Amino acid sequence: MKVLVMAFHPDMEQSIVNKALAKGLQDEPVVTFRDMYKEYPDEMIDVEKEQRLCEEHDRIVFQFPLYWYSSPPLLKKWLDHVLLYGWAYGTNGTALRGKEFMVAISAGAPEEAYQAGGSNHYSISELLRPFQATSNFISATYLPPYVFYGAGSTGESELAESAKTYRDHLLKSF
Repeated sequence: MKVLVMAFHPDMEQSIVNKALAKGLQDEPVVTFRDMYKEYPDEMIDVEKEQRLCEEHDRIVFQFPLYWYSSPPLLKKWLDHVLLYGWAYGTNGTALRGKEFMVAISAGAPEEAYQAGGSNHYSISELLRPFQATSNFISATYLPPYVFYGAGSTGESELAESAKTYRDHLLKSF
């Protein structure tokens, strides 16, 4: 299995959680890790390159910090520009059929905030529903997300343990 991890953090160098998660993947031979804001600082996405990379991998992972209950803008742009009719869906659009899609997010608040009655009112599953719908629409298999809660108040030991847990989750057979 080949895993493509695309990290959509606008400032990976200043990130605490996403940078630690990425570092935990460095020595995994089956993982291709890409810092998408570094790859596309001008946000001019090379559609053919992105499509080729998706075709070459079995599992496609979108890693990002949860921003205003959604993703950073470059990820939305990537989805709009790369998942084209005739390639990802529609007539002859079968390039991603059977691929596995996963979302890996860091959320600033603790887990209990993301539920009915919590301060954010909605579960992470509900907030990620558009990614699941996209996966279904392109005939990919949506895998359980990896969620790092409490990104705003985490310690070094918790980060190290999370990097290992993240790596294990990415490489897990579902």
